[in-house]
Amino acid sequence: MPQQTTRDVVIVGGGLIGAAVGFGLQRRGLSTVILDEGDVAFRAARGNFGLVWIQSKGSGSPDYVAWTRRAVDAWPDFAAELADLTGIDVGYRRPGGFHLCLSQAEVEQRGQMAQRVSRHQREDGKTVMVDAAAVRERVAGLGEAVVGASYNPLDGDCSSLALFRALHEGYARLGGTYRPATAARSIRTAGGAYRIETDAGAFAAPKVVFASGLGLNHFAAQVGLPPLVRAQKGQIIVTERMRPFLDLPISQIRQTPDGTVLIGDTKEEVGFDTASTMGGMIELAQRAVRALPRLADTRIIRSWGALRVLTADGLPLYEEAAGWPGVFFLTSHSGVTLAPAHAIAIAQWVAAGEMPDELQAFSATRVQAEKVA
Repeated sequence: MPQQTTRDVVIVGGGLIGAAVGFGLQRRGLSTVILDEGDVAFRAARGNFGLVWIQSKGSGSPDYVAWTRRAVDAWPDFAAELADLTGIDVGYRRPGGFHLCLSQAEVEQRGQMAQRVSRHQREDGKTVMVDAAAVRERVAGLGEAVVGASYNPLDGDCSSLALFRALHEGYARLGGTYRPATAARSIRTAGGAYRIETDAGAFAAPKVVFASGLGLNHFAAQVGLPPLVRAQKGQIIVTERMRPFLDLPISQIRQTPDGTVLIGDTKEEVGFDTASTMGGMIELAQRAVRALPRLADTRIIRSWGALRVLTADGLPLYEEAAGWPGVFFLTSHSGVTLAPAHAIAIAQWVAAGEMPDELQAFSATRVQAEKVA
């Protein structure tokens, strides 16, 4: 019979959220193991655009506005800590960022969003609408199709894959155990602890964190929770290297330090289909060229699709399952932006066992099963 391995916390899922929480728990001196299905999983991190974004987070939710601001404020020190520990520069910068509007209708719609969000933002980080002339002062070669934009001075970006690597490297250096190709199958109670069954054996702990993305519903059903998440596909294309021309992120266009340009992203309700499609590429390329005509003659070298993990209302979800003390469910589509908050505040909650007031709004009690079935 496979041997049972015991830790303080078992973490199911090794994506950006699971790795950030594992990093935070190891930093607090707990013994943890991450059970990761591996790259065969529908890993949202592979499709992350790398934005550390505040301008549109929290429309209709003051709690999400505050939670995002907490994370963004923590990003400079968090990036520096990862670099000091691992030697990996995650490429974080905060020059401000734009979301471009290509019609008056888009300006009006975006302005309504900005108004809803900004009323809950602090004075030094409010989302504002600006005209095309103001955007041209910051972005050279802007297309005539751009008629305005939303802007927030605290927006920025990073390399999401470098962040993913740094979290895993930092986790390992702090003594964490990572088990790739070890898919969790079930959770059972076992003598005052929980037992996670895998094909490679059982892992026991008094606490379990499920950060398994689109796999959350499988485990939620085992502890009496309704379905928590659904999939939404996004496609991204990447161009050949270009001379540096874009020194700040645009919500759907950003130039990486090596010169390539990322263009994204679609929002497709197609279930678990991750295929890159000609229609998706055309949609992205046409909008990008209207915004920045210099991209018209640039070659596309790669495209791919990935799945977002979304709750019914789009907000993060953090829940300790009723009747299963010490069993936590965590998800958010903002794994990059919220990484410091997950490593600090969420890790503290898991370690201490008492949900702080700032997280109460993200409980699963708001989720209705029929909305995500």
